[in-house]
Amino acid sequence: MATDKNNLIVYCEYEDGKVADVSLELLTKGRTLADKLGIKLEAVVAGDKLKDIEKQVFPYGVDRIYKVEDHRLYPYTSLPHSSILINLFKEIEPRIAFMGATAIGRDLGPRVSSALHSGLTADCTALEIGDHKDAKTGTEYKDLLLQIRPAFGGNIVATIVNPDCRPQMATVREGVMKKEVKDSNYTGEVIDLDVNKYTSPEDYVVEVIDRHIEKSKVNLKGAPVVVAGGYGVGSKENFDLLAKLADVLGGEVGASRAAVDAGWVDHDRQIGQTGVTVRPKLYIACGISGQIQHIAGMQDSSIIISINSDPEAPINTIADYVITGKMEDVVPKLIKYYKKNSK
Repeated sequence: MATDKNNLIVYCEYEDGKVADVSLELLTKGRTLADKLGIKLEAVVAGDKLKDIEKQVFPYGVDRIYKVEDHRLYPYTSLPHSSILINLFKEIEPRIAFMGATAIGRDLGPRVSSALHSGLTADCTALEIGDHKDAKTGTEYKDLLLQIRPAFGGNIVATIVNPDCRPQMATVREGVMKKEVKDSNYTGEVIDLDVNKYTSPEDYVVEVIDRHIEKSKVNLKGAPVVVAGGYGVGSKENFDLLAKLADVLGGEVGASRAAVDAGWVDHDRQIGQTGVTVRPKLYIACGISGQIQHIAGMQDSSIIISINSDPEAPINTIADYVITGKMEDVVPKLIKYYKKNSK
């Protein structure tokens, strides 16, 4: 297969005839970065029944799709998908490779990066192109992928670079990047790969006979209003107050990691670096101090209201409105006001 090298490639997850949102978000970001570098944006999709898959992918500005279609590739299993990427990457030598920080990406990314000795930065909150100077050797590197994520318990934001090994690999959680169609008429090249050239019979020793996936009952991502509580909420009972406020506003209840760790809320309501990323029209943060990891999951909300007894809480610096006071006093007043005015 003759093809040019040194491009940016995204592994697209495929489920129930659809490419996953996180993959489309990465294609959107990938297009921006590829334009900056003057390289092509590529995608790889492995699965079954991939007819017309390019119609979902090309509009995001993809120049080339590698399609690997075989009934044994769906549902996802580790070995064949790893083999496909490892052998394809050896062939096309991508400069940068992205995948979602999902159950699949967390399994696949380390296998591929380990086999290619390339390194991998997990759970990035931002991806940019920039230069880097090695402090020890004084060597200057141009146009590296800057892989940005919170580190050391969220006390700092680290920028991680991979000067010499390729591809530069990163995973990103769903919702962190924006999903944006570049051009609905955009078209590129489709390359159908022979699965047997990239996988071996041993890759199929594990077969999925049956599987059951329980869909989450909580729809934080789609909620126009999120009322979120942190450790400052103080108790499980006080979270019931937040639920009442969310109910009046037609929203969902979210939480910081500290509130989840305290056992006041289920993990599927956790917002931040180790939870869900949300972009609601209104985000009400109650008793949340505003650690970097939490802010990474909600900073793009249209309007942020912070209710906190500490006027110096870090979250207040990104809030549009700050109410200083105890949430037990403030939230009932909000409920009463909104109830009165929603009739």
